[in-house]
Order: sequence, then structure tokens, then C-alpha cells
Amino acid sequence: MHHFHAFSVVMTRLLKGLLVSLTLVQKLCRTKPIDTTSGLGEGLSSSGLSRSIGLFSLTMIGVGATIGTGIFFTMVEAVPKAGPSVILSFLIAAVTAGLTALCYAELSFRIPASGSSYSFAYATVGEFLAFIMAACLLLEYGLAGSAVAIGWSSYLNNFLENAFGWHIPEMLRTPMIVSGPHGMEFHAGHINLPPIFLICMCCFMLLRGAKESALMNAIMVLIKLAILVFFIVVAFSGFNADNFFPFFNTDNSKGFAGMTGVTAAAGTVFFSFIGLDTVATAGDEVKNPTRNVPRGILGALLIVTVFYLLVAVAALGAQQAKLFEGQEAGLAVILQNVTGHAWPALVLSAGAVISVFSVTLVTIYGQTRILFAISRDGLIPKSFQKIHPRTLVPVSNTLIVCLVVALVAGSIDATYLWDMVSIGTLTAFMVVSIAVPVLRHKQGASRIEGFSVPFGPYVIPGLSVCACLYIMRDLPHTTFVVFSVWMAVTIAIYFLYSIRHSHLGKKGV
Repeated sequence: MHHFHAFSVVMTRLLKGLLVSLTLVQKLCRTKPIDTTSGLGEGLSSSGLSRSIGLFSLTMIGVGATIGTGIFFTMVEAVPKAGPSVILSFLIAAVTAGLTALCYAELSFRIPASGSSYSFAYATVGEFLAFIMAACLLLEYGLAGSAVAIGWSSYLNNFLENAFGWHIPEMLRTPMIVSGPHGMEFHAGHINLPPIFLICMCCFMLLRGAKESALMNAIMVLIKLAILVFFIVVAFSGFNADNFFPFFNTDNSKGFAGMTGVTAAAGTVFFSFIGLDTVATAGDEVKNPTRNVPRGILGALLIVTVFYLLVAVAALGAQQAKLFEGQEAGLAVILQNVTGHAWPALVLSAGAVISVFSVTLVTIYGQTRILFAISRDGLIPKSFQKIHPRTLVPVSNTLIVCLVVALVAGSIDATYLWDMVSIGTLTAFMVVSIAVPVLRHKQGASRIEGFSVPFGPYVIPGLSVCACLYIMRDLPHTTFVVFSVWMAVTIAIYFLYSIRHSHLGKKGV
């Protein structure tokens, strides 16, 4: 009898533990219902944001978040790794982004809501992975905004030197934490003021409203495209085919010889395709999102890829690969060297100063809309979803994001930021790809007709995941360490706050 009682106690405890485990798994895997009326303007839930963005403005948001970022700045980081074969790096990144773009297009058609990959994950693979996805997106957008603002500073300084013969004092345009020849260095008293000023201007525009910001962005993107066409035409006048030999990097002192350098550079430039995700973050503010969001994503990808390849070929044809390393305002310097005159560099720097504003603007916009979506689901405090009654803008959300982005941009060297943005983007792209077959299975025969990934739900998403992993493998070790710390903090926040405040949890889901 005693043995039977002991056995029953043990079994009872095991059953209780199993029930607790099952309950926890259910909480982690709970998904947000997909609202079939979202195409009529309600999204996943009624958000209160205004649907004011059309297809052209939406496509320009995607182009604005990409063109400029990878061309104006990352050539300096990527060419020293790959040499002239950086063209292959852009192609690898473009093909990977293209595979993922098809997945984004299908998901954005079926889940047209603010929050992009986060919303897609919440409706398919569950709350916990959606929160992890949100953390990747916040890392991606926040650091992208900071990194681009830092790069903008060098073009501003180049413009001031060519136009007025004056430059910003070094203490006011260099950060406190920099990457030196022997590792991290601290320069007390230094601050990078121009990026902080740029972010303040972006904050002012975003507080005015989404429609006004989208219009201003479209104008700046058209200026940017015109400037890049100008660069391509002038740079090709100094084209030298000898600059492409040897095609692959032969210097293995840093471990970047051959294809290793190509994939490493692909990881560096990959964050330049962040614009695809930015298009999807606007789902709650787009007119007819089920039609316009997929078209906006694919249209932005096509424009971006064509311009990236043309500018990369022109730049490498006009300047030897070894000269890119450490070069400030690289494209402007190339024009000055090709023509022997300062005015082409002045035109390009002026165009970069104006147009790169749009990159920073849309990356900050994307981050605020992701935080809005997370807050709306109860996973972070309510202050991030409070909307101004007149402008319909999440004011405190926007102010907090701009403050953090400005602090990072003003104090940290951009060298530490590029690869962190890439790993966040790659992780987001993989989850989006996985979400496609999950959503197809979940909806089954009830799936509404519209854009679908070709060749079934597994081929393209599977290739997309494999391509992302291929690029990710050659990112620096430090990037993985920092990313792991970020993930640990994210998981702690989820279990300490989010799981208890989730709206789905309060509804008993």
C-alpha cells in the first residue's frame, strides 16, 4: 500500500509538470487570428492608423530604404573584403533578397498589417518566435538608421569642403568609440554631431504624419536616382577594365581571399535590402494593401538591384579596388579623380546629403511601426501605441526611437554596426520564408486567391533559407557574440513581461 501511494504521488507530480509544460508550450506557440477583412482596411486588428500611402509612394519607401545605403557607404567596407568580385556579392545578396521578396509578397497579400515580419510570424509560427523576430527587426532598423546617419556625415563634410573650403572639426564629426588598428578605442570628448542633427530632422518629419513623410521621401528618392545616374555616366567615362584584374581578392592576411571574401562582403552589403521589410511595415497605412504591398516589394527590389549593379561596376571601373579601404565619401572622391574637377564631387555630395536623408527617415519609420504593432499586442508597454489625435502618429514611440538612434549614431563607429544590421535582416528573412509553408498549411482550402510563391510552398522558401545561411556563415565572430547577447536579453524580457501582458493570453488563447 505504501509503495502504491508513493507511486501515485510521483505520477501526480509528473502529470502536473507535464500539464505545466504543455501550457507553456501552448503560450509560446499561440498565434494571432488572421482577419479576412484586412484587405478592406482593418489589418490584423483595428489600429487607428490612416491608410494614405499609394503604390508609387510605397515603392519609393522601399527604394529609399535601400539605394544609397549599400552604394554610398558600404562599398568602402565591402570592396576591401572581395575586391572587384564584390559585384558577385551584390548578385548573391540580390538573388537571396529576390527569393525572400517572393515570400514577403505572398505573406503581405494574406497578412497586410503594420509590423511586417513580426506580424507574419505572429500569425503563423507563434508568439515567442514573433517576439524574437521583433527583436531582430528592432536591431536591424535601429542600427541601420544609426549607420546610415554616420555615413551621411562624411558626405556633408565633403560637400562643405568643396563648396565653402570649410570642414567640420574632427572632434565634432568622430565618435567616442571607434575601431582602431588594435581593436576598440575610446576617444574622450569626441562626438559625431551631424548624424544627431540628421536624426532630429527625420524626427520632425515623422511627427508631421505618414503621408507627408512618404511624399518627402518620394521626392528625395527621385533626387537620389538622378544623382546616381549622373555618377554612372561620369564614372564610365573613366572606365578601365584593368581594374577588374585580379577579379577575386588575393590577399589572405585577413582571411578574405577568393570566395570567402565574396560571401563576407555579401553579408556586409546584405542589410542594404532592408527596404523590402520596410515596405511590409507600412501594411496598416497603405491603400488596398493586398494589391499594393506585393507590387511595392517586387518593384523596389527590381529598381534597387539594377542600380546597385550599375553603380558598383562603374565605381570599380573608375578606381582600383585597393583604394576603397578607409575612403570617406567614396563616390564623390571617384568623380573628382576621374574628372580632375571638384564640381562633380560637389554635385554628388549635395545629392547624397539630400537623398540619404530618405534612408534614415524610412528606417526610423519602420522601427516605430514595428514597436507600434508589438505594443498593440500587449508585448511591450502601451506608450508605444498611443497615437496623436490630429497627425495619427505614435508620438512618444517616435521620440524614443529617435533618441536611441541618435545616441548610437553620435557615439559609436559605423564599422561595428553594418554586420549587426545584416544578421538581423538575414534572421528576419529566414523566419519570413519559413512562415509561407506554415501559413499555406494553416489556411488549407480556405486560402483566398491572390499572389502565391511559384513552384509550391517549399522550393522558394527553402532556397531562401539556405541562401541566408550561406551568407550568414562568413559574418565576423564578434557579430554572433553581440547577437547572442541581444537574443538573451530579448528572451528575458519576454518571460519577465511579455508573456504575462499578452492580449492573446488575457483572452485565454
